[in-house]
Amino acid sequence: MTDPHHVRRNNAHAAFQAFAEQRLASGHAPKGLEQAFAEVLEISPALWSMTKSGSRPMSDKLARQFEVRLGKPVGWMDEEREPHGLTQAEQHTMALALAAYRRTNAEGRRRLRALLKDFT
Repeated sequence: MTDPHHVRRNNAHAAFQAFAEQRLASGHAPKGLEQAFAEVLEISPALWSMTKSGSRPMSDKLARQFEVRLGKPVGWMDEEREPHGLTQAEQHTMALALAAYRRTNAEGRRRLRALLKDFT
C-alpha cells in the first residue's frame, strides 16, 4: 500500500499544476503563483512550501481543507491517481535536455547523464 502522505503530496502537486496552468492560460504572470495558490487554500505560503516539499506531512484536517477550497469531493486528496501525461513545464524541460544531448559530444552526454543521475 502506498504511503498516504505521499499520495496527498502527489495530489497537492497535481492540484497546483492545474491551478498554475489555468492561471497562465488566462494571462496571469508566472510570478506569484505559489502565493496565489496558498491564498486560495487559505494557508500561509510557508505551510504550502513545507507541504509540497514533504517536510511537513499533510494532516487529515489540511487534506479536507484542500478539498473544500479546491472544490473537490471529500477523500479526493487520499485517492491515488495515474499521472496525465507531461505538463508543459515537463515537456519544455525534456526538450531542453534532448537539445543539449543532441548538440554535444560523447563527453558532454556522459556529463549530462551524470548530472541527471544526481537527481534520482
